[in-house]
Amino acid sequence: DVMRSSTESNLLNPRPRLSLEQRLTRAWQRDSLWLKLLLPLSWVFAALSGMRRRYLQARHQGDLYAAPVIVVGNISVGGSGKTPLIVALIAALKQRGYKPGVVSRGYGGKPAYYPLAVTSQTDVSQSGDEPLLIAQLTGCPVVVDLNRAAAVDYLLENYACDVELSDDGLQHYRLHRDIEIVVVDCQRGLGNRRRLPAGPLREGAGRLSQADYVILNMGANSSTKAGSIEAQLGYFADSFDVMAIAARQFTQLCSGESVPIEVWLQAREGTPAHAVAAIGNPQRFAETLRALGLQVDLRSFDDHQWLTDAELCFADDWPVIITAKDAVKLTASGSDQLSENIWVLDIEAQLPQDFVERLAIQIDAVAAGIEIAQV
Repeated sequence: DVMRSSTESNLLNPRPRLSLEQRLTRAWQRDSLWLKLLLPLSWVFAALSGMRRRYLQARHQGDLYAAPVIVVGNISVGGSGKTPLIVALIAALKQRGYKPGVVSRGYGGKPAYYPLAVTSQTDVSQSGDEPLLIAQLTGCPVVVDLNRAAAVDYLLENYACDVELSDDGLQHYRLHRDIEIVVVDCQRGLGNRRRLPAGPLREGAGRLSQADYVILNMGANSSTKAGSIEAQLGYFADSFDVMAIAARQFTQLCSGESVPIEVWLQAREGTPAHAVAAIGNPQRFAETLRALGLQVDLRSFDDHQWLTDAELCFADDWPVIITAKDAVKLTASGSDQLSENIWVLDIEAQLPQDFVERLAIQIDAVAAGIEIAQV
């Protein structure tokens, strides 16, 4: 019955062909032989990006903001878990009395002007999905600007923030930063360790040794993955902190009703599910669902892509599960065709207490240094 239902769904909603982005990602993970043809381009990319970094760092060496700036980014393309980490960091910092703000490039958004102050009511077509999601989940000030340095200036001029978080922007070197946090996805690691386009790396693996913190995103799998990745990356970084992802609840998209994970699973015991995701690493989303015991049919799309009603419509009555990042775009579309069978998986990043405490100590030290410099 399961196989027949799946076949019927495929006839109504055929599996999309792999995009160029997805084919490249697969090739990088497999280290396909044909990638060696791209090595000359990788060498050129590495040389140019190195020259750019040195130029921008020299030009903005004296820049200093009135509050510590923390950049959360990665050295590889694709999703690594930056957004859940930022949301968890904001919660942890607020608990300790800080007033954080967030700056972002707002990928996918097309605002009428910059900088754009993002609230929970901002049109996602202007802000982009990730800034809007952060604003909705945290309630803290979020500012979008292609120039993140200008976004930080705007935050400090208009909000009472005492620490600034940059969503992505590790390679945005015109932005002064006091603390760098690099996120590595345990599922993908660093791929074949080559630079773009022969590999997924924006910067070489040695860049990890220059960051203040390296966070390993374990996802929902608490297996031995972290140990194997630590062994792989140990040459490049002295220490790691591990972040796990926990499923919190399922929320019905059309009604906003939230149901505890255990209750939702008990009501659908043995029923497979369609997982539809337009994020950087859809496989990690599918793994999270499988860790809950679900049999999952994954339909993946390019990161930030807008999902259509047709892509969420199947012939069977299986639940359709999407990510919170995709949900903000679907809610904004105002479609009347959204099925009651579409559910959003709400997740939460779990950070080591020791990491948060070390980070808070460093933030205070940076803030004290800024105060001395301003006197």
